[in-house]
Amino acid sequence: MKAMGEGVTEDECRLESVMRRIPAWQDSPLRYAPVGGGISNANWRVDVERLGASYFCKIPGAGTEMFIDRRTALDASVKAAATGYGVPVYAFLEDCGVQIFDFMQGWRASSNRDFLSRDVRHNALQALQAFHRQPLLAQDKTVFDMIDEHDAQVAALQARVPPDHAWLHARYRAARAALEAAGTTSCPCMNDTLAGNFMLDAHGAIRLVDFEYASNNDPHYELALWFGEMFFEEAVEHELIEAYFGAVTPATVARIALNKALADLKWSTWAMVQRAMSTIDFDYYKYGIWKHMRARGLMRDPRWDGWLRQV
Repeated sequence: MKAMGEGVTEDECRLESVMRRIPAWQDSPLRYAPVGGGISNANWRVDVERLGASYFCKIPGAGTEMFIDRRTALDASVKAAATGYGVPVYAFLEDCGVQIFDFMQGWRASSNRDFLSRDVRHNALQALQAFHRQPLLAQDKTVFDMIDEHDAQVAALQARVPPDHAWLHARYRAARAALEAAGTTSCPCMNDTLAGNFMLDAHGAIRLVDFEYASNNDPHYELALWFGEMFFEEAVEHELIEAYFGAVTPATVARIALNKALADLKWSTWAMVQRAMSTIDFDYYKYGIWKHMRARGLMRDPRWDGWLRQV
């Protein structure tokens, strides 16, 4: 860990400037170290000796203001904490979008392997459902809005697109038309349910973290994104659908399937934007190619036309 004043990189100096702005941290020795895992922001642990406490500090990454509303992220973090499944916000610096939380000592980011456990899966589902039942957030943003937003950003940045971009978007438009015609529901959603955003303790309890992409969205999308990220088998998906909705119906299964394809398209397009903008050391090109491959797999599935009809 480094002490205050020892920063040499741009990220370290930026963190130190933030640390100087927290009144309760003044006149105390401060030490900090990076926390790995983030692909949108720079994350840090800060130890405040006088308080005998540690904090998690999230510094927004370059260009993230193009698709992250920091006020909505704060709103979602506060609402998640109110359920008991989130982490209380310690401080928020609105002018620079920095959020600070109590450091979760004794907790760790989960992995896909953890979700092989039925108990972990259902604890996570209960956490998501509790968040979904919170009052609506200030921002409405569906997966359709996200894809359209990223498409416009890709065009503005003249970022690379795959050769079959037009075909992918024809499939997107067909799925969107079917889902909108059937009617969608809306609730607070994380919209970023990868394994690392579920924290686990030694007893398998769950806490949700990272609400930067949160918005009011369709819960079918939230579950579809989560199922895709976890690579759940069909039987596991049906088990979770029944636990969440009370029954497994062809319409629900179809909605989840279409939204899985849209989730992969959304994140592949996001990766194109990040590749053009981000300064984080991450292979966005590889990530985007992989997501495009998964989207194609679903869009070419022989059940695709049936899903369009069943929603």
